[in-house]
Amino acid sequence: MSDDLPLPDVSNSAEGTSGQVNQFGVVHGDVHVGGASRPAALPLRVGLVPQRAGSFQHRGVDVPDRAVLTGMGGVGKTQLAADHAERLWHAGEVRVLVWVTAASRDAIVSSYADAAAKITGRAGSARTFLEWLAETPEPWLVVLDDVQAPADLHGLWPPASGRVVVTTRRRDASLRGDRQVVDVDVFSARESVAYLTSAAGGADGAAELAEDLGHLPLALAQAAAYVLDRQLSCAQYRTRLAQRRLAAVAPDDLPDEHRATVAATWSLSVERADSLRPRGVARPLLAIASVLDANGIPLEVFTSPAVLEFLGVDAADARDGLSCLHRLSLVTFDAEAGSVRVHALVQRATRDAADLDAVARVAADGLAQAWPRTERGTARGQALRANAEALLATGGDALWDGACPPVLFRRLESLVDVGLLAEAVDSLEGLLPTAVERLGPRHRDVLTIRRLLIHFGSETTDPAGAITAYRRLLPELLEVIGPDDVQTLLLRRGIACSLGVAGDPARAAADLGRLLTDQLRVLGRDHDETLTTRHNIAFWRAQAGDLAGALAEARRLLADRVDLLGHDDVQTMITRQNIADMIGKAGDPASAAEETRLVLADRSRVLGPDHAQTWMSRTSLSHWLYEAGQVAAAAAEARKLLEDRIRVLGPAHPEVASTRASFLYLAERSREAVGFWEAQRTERVSPSHSEPSDGISSASWTGYTVSSVASSSSALHQRNVEIVVSSTSSKPEVSTSRPSTEA
Repeated sequence: MSDDLPLPDVSNSAEGTSGQVNQFGVVHGDVHVGGASRPAALPLRVGLVPQRAGSFQHRGVDVPDRAVLTGMGGVGKTQLAADHAERLWHAGEVRVLVWVTAASRDAIVSSYADAAAKITGRAGSARTFLEWLAETPEPWLVVLDDVQAPADLHGLWPPASGRVVVTTRRRDASLRGDRQVVDVDVFSARESVAYLTSAAGGADGAAELAEDLGHLPLALAQAAAYVLDRQLSCAQYRTRLAQRRLAAVAPDDLPDEHRATVAATWSLSVERADSLRPRGVARPLLAIASVLDANGIPLEVFTSPAVLEFLGVDAADARDGLSCLHRLSLVTFDAEAGSVRVHALVQRATRDAADLDAVARVAADGLAQAWPRTERGTARGQALRANAEALLATGGDALWDGACPPVLFRRLESLVDVGLLAEAVDSLEGLLPTAVERLGPRHRDVLTIRRLLIHFGSETTDPAGAITAYRRLLPELLEVIGPDDVQTLLLRRGIACSLGVAGDPARAAADLGRLLTDQLRVLGRDHDETLTTRHNIAFWRAQAGDLAGALAEARRLLADRVDLLGHDDVQTMITRQNIADMIGKAGDPASAAEETRLVLADRSRVLGPDHAQTWMSRTSLSHWLYEAGQVAAAAAEARKLLEDRIRVLGPAHPEVASTRASFLYLAERSREAVGFWEAQRTERVSPSHSEPSDGISSASWTGYTVSSVASSSSALHQRNVEIVVSSTSSKPEVSTSRPSTEA
């Protein structure tokens, strides 16, 4: 229309009218005049509440009036919110129910404006809707489903006068305010089996499949649909799940209005986490986590030099990257505990998309670097070993770069350090065929594994057989790695110690003396294995009757270990305990008990009260108290040790059986322990508890001798072997000595 067209005068009025009045001058083109909408009658629902999923499980999650339901994608937050909303609606507890699909701020604003129009009967805005919520006396509920970013709700939070439920994968502090955060977890085992039984049409194999899928509701639903579509059993699905990528075992048509497959569910969250500061760190951190133990990865792995170099950031940025993953519910990062957990299916989906070889090698290096020389407390050692096992299972060929993975030998050392010798032998027996297949039968690491199997498998139980096996292996070591390699030297030490266990301690000490000369020449005086051989020389000298000479040598060794390793090093404390035991055997049990108390205090402080070596000192303390005539104190110490071992190991563990036998003997000699002794005697004869494997009885106490202990001891790092409540008076020390990666 031309700007200079004349506008006619318009003059009119309206009186006594109601409703809408329109005035027009000149109109060109089509005109539509809409009348005002009437306000909707209450009760009113705005937005579509998702339908209840098939085979819905009532989970007993309490949803407060103002709640933020948070959790990883696929745990069923939307279904919980929908069930909560429908229950309130049908109970008449709310008169206005507004369901908002809150994928973006624009979506929230648009939904609010739509609700305002329907409630007031006129065009409105988000502000109009929020003002109405604040002023109305009617009970209402607003559900904001799948909030992607807390900033999207800035200025848009419903007022405190009604109910609100938010579902989100985010865990940001800004979501809290006057709202209660509810962490939504996966199904329980019972809920998972009930769901699969109903959804997949049968319970056969449901429990195992639920475990494979980590009880994730989304994964269970899609597995059930896949099983039904292809007429499979749960066991057949498990086979496909183990052999294929996650995307390949998703149903063609997603059930229950799912918007994404399990494999794609977390992709948006990963992208968003990776875009948070420090940018580009979250995704590779999640890749590292994907090859480790889902139940807990020590923070030190993510801040190790190898991982930081891989990320190209410092330790602070690595921690912040974990926090980004935590905020998006991709991991659970407990900064106080120094641990990171991640769901197994998130790991699986991440591995499917990652450069697994590179990630596995970095994770292996990081885990080895994070593993302390001295494990302080049992929980951290268990976590490190579990991570090594997970890495070996997921890392595959990438970890076998011309040698056995170093982290495998570190795991073996850890098992032996805490006295899990049977587990160490099992690990070696399982490893040997794999190592032979990948490296060849004459590879240095294969020969090392064979030596360790002899050492842990038969050196203490069949010394003659061990000597034969060692001598059969020696020519191969000489040919492949030579006489001065550390593994060859360790084999010679194994032969010498086996001679001592077989009853010739003088020859053992003499052979070890010749070995020490070679180790000083090849390894030097400060090498760990040189120090270990000195310890074993002192031990066998004591066994041969030279207690004074053995004590002198042990004290010189202690001074060197304190200088080299420090007062709190595990090897230093082992030497101190052995000196205490030698003092006792030399005829001064009271002094031995006092020295043992000092070692026990340091071991409890450094290693933790439940560490195997701490328990060894407690065993020695009970023995020397008894030898010093303090029977009641010895019984009390044995009782406390028994209670702790039952608590940690369970009543049927072999070490509990031997400790129980020791306590029962002491209890018979101490009135203070009569009541507890009666309970333990009843427990001892119960079919659920095994007797000590060697048939130890209380009468065997008086037969305790150093030589009898020597015939049943000798393990990595001088592990004490209990005979009734006694420890060895000093123990032969041996070592795994991790091999180098040279062929």
